[in-house]
Amino acid sequence: MPVYHRELLHPNYIEKAPAARETRRRTVWLPAISMMLVSLISYIDRNTLAILAPTILRDTHLSAQQYGFIISSFSIAYMLGNPLWGILLDRWGVRRGMNIAVGIWSVAATAHAWATGFLSFGIARAVLGAGEGATFPGGLRTVTQTLPPDKQGRGLAFAYSGGSLGAIVTPFIVTPIALRFGWHGAFLVTGALGFLWLVFWWFVSRGADAPAVRTARTPFPWRSPAVAAYIAVYALGAMPLGMIIYSSSLYLHAKFGWDQAMLGKVLWIPPLGWEISYFVFGTLVDKRGGRYKGLMLTSLLLTLPLAFTDSMPSGAWVLAVFFVAMFAVAGFVFLSVSWASRVFSSEHTGLISGIGAGSWSAVVAITSPLLGGLFDHGQYEFAFRAAVACSIAGYAFWRVLARAQNLKPC
Repeated sequence: MPVYHRELLHPNYIEKAPAARETRRRTVWLPAISMMLVSLISYIDRNTLAILAPTILRDTHLSAQQYGFIISSFSIAYMLGNPLWGILLDRWGVRRGMNIAVGIWSVAATAHAWATGFLSFGIARAVLGAGEGATFPGGLRTVTQTLPPDKQGRGLAFAYSGGSLGAIVTPFIVTPIALRFGWHGAFLVTGALGFLWLVFWWFVSRGADAPAVRTARTPFPWRSPAVAAYIAVYALGAMPLGMIIYSSSLYLHAKFGWDQAMLGKVLWIPPLGWEISYFVFGTLVDKRGGRYKGLMLTSLLLTLPLAFTDSMPSGAWVLAVFFVAMFAVAGFVFLSVSWASRVFSSEHTGLISGIGAGSWSAVVAITSPLLGGLFDHGQYEFAFRAAVACSIAGYAFWRVLARAQNLKPC
């Protein structure tokens, strides 16, 4: 089974002589570490706007619904970018593709500092989303090429965990900078992180684009019921993840009057559940040999308390509900990707990840303005229950399609 070497990052790499294997084993986790770092940066870049939303909306006189449309511009571009980058990474290799993608989104992240209103924020978010579409296709592609099957669950958890870790650390990075230099300065600092990663990646991935050995590729089975099952459980099941990421600061500010400083102190708590989720479910998948039915049901049951968020007596209780909900819906993300990577051919891993993240982003693009309108009118209870209904629908579609077509492993 292949182990790490820089050339392994190329999609058509053929393992070399056994003499070099022992050296490669010593750095077997380095590719996953690289992908963890880049996903961490991607979520810092996208979450900076979410953390600073109350201040930015006040300064720019944007409504919550307009904010929702700005989120949609990111989500639509991210939706289109994920499968496109998945195809490109499968064909080009991870080194070249990630250099281009991270360069694009780092420029866009920095450009937020000069945004002044609805249009400029919308354009900056769209370019950011287009570039960040490479994040998870790159992570899945790298893990499946560099780790054996019995480590891929934990490897995938590690590579994907950068996103949740980014959501955890963003308040601590962004809030002090914004309080000292304003929200414009926060975007300048966070955007620069992507350029630093490119320097690191230049050395880590050197040699990754060695001449390819061309092999015949089988077409992706777009009409397979497995594709619909995967999209349903990822896009609908994990829909509340986007709601909590982008709207928790607005809800806590409106409901309990928490200011920007207070939000910076507490908004690391919900994504901590997301971070823990990947490692818990990654370990369980490796130990259970890919039995997903019970794990998916567990994710669904843990999502249900989110429907009662608006009945919570204090902000502390709301944070606890958000923590559990992010743990649960992150389980849908991880389990769906892990399941699909076992159902479909490994040569399409980048595309598989892109389809999942892109479909989730499509749902977020549709629902964000709708949820923003509900928030503008104080209809929080309906908004949270609608989010939970999406998770229920996603799980139900996955179960029906998987059972009807006898899709394995399940």
